[in-house]
Amino acid sequence: MATREYGQFCGLARAMEVIGERWAVLIVRNLLSGPQRYTDLRNGLPAIPTNILSTRLKQLEESGLATRRALPHPERAVVYELTDYGRALEPALIALGRWGARTMTEPRPGEAITAESVAMAFRTAYRPEAAHDTTAGFEVRMGEFTINIQITGGVLAVGLGAHPAPDLVIERLSGHPIRELMSGSKTPDEVLADGSVRVEGDALLLRRFAELFRF
Repeated sequence: MATREYGQFCGLARAMEVIGERWAVLIVRNLLSGPQRYTDLRNGLPAIPTNILSTRLKQLEESGLATRRALPHPERAVVYELTDYGRALEPALIALGRWGARTMTEPRPGEAITAESVAMAFRTAYRPEAAHDTTAGFEVRMGEFTINIQITGGVLAVGLGAHPAPDLVIERLSGHPIRELMSGSKTPDEVLADGSVRVEGDALLLRRFAELFRF
C-alpha cells in the first residue's frame, strides 16, 4: 500500500511516513493496552470511519508495527496486537501525550472519554522518578470501564479490566476525582471527604497513587 513520503533523509520524516496518517497513532495507543479485536478498536475509537480503520490496520501490519492472530478455541476471534517494533513507540507516545495534556482542561463538546484514553493518561502522568522500587497494584473503576495498574519495582504496566489482586481499589462515585488527584487540584483526603471516591484495601495507598500519577 502506498505511503506518503516526505523526501527527506531524516528519522522523524521516516517515522511520520509510518504513523503520520490520521488515526494511526491512536490505534497504536489503543493497542498498547493489549490485543484487541476489530470491534474493540471500533468501540474504542467511536468517531473513526470503518474504512479508515481497516486501511490503517493494514498499513500498520505492512509496516511491521502490528500483527493479527487467531485466539484459541472457544474464542474463535482474530485480534490485532503490537509487535516489539510497534511497542517501541510507547515512550514517544507518552512524551507526546504529556506535551498535549498541557492544553487540556475540560472535554470539548462531543469528545469521548474511553478506557484506552484513560489508560494512556495513566502512562502519561506516571512519574517513575517518584516510584523508586515501589510495588503496588491498583484497580481504578470509572463507571463504564475499569483500568488495572501494576507497578513492580517501579516499572509500570497498564491494562483494561479488573486487576487480579489489587492492593487498592479506587472507585469513582461522582465528579472527576481521578483527574483532580492527578492534577493536584484536590488531595486524597479531600476526595475521600467529599464522597467522590470509594476505596477498598489499603487506603493509605491513595496518597501514594496521587504521588505517582501527576500531570
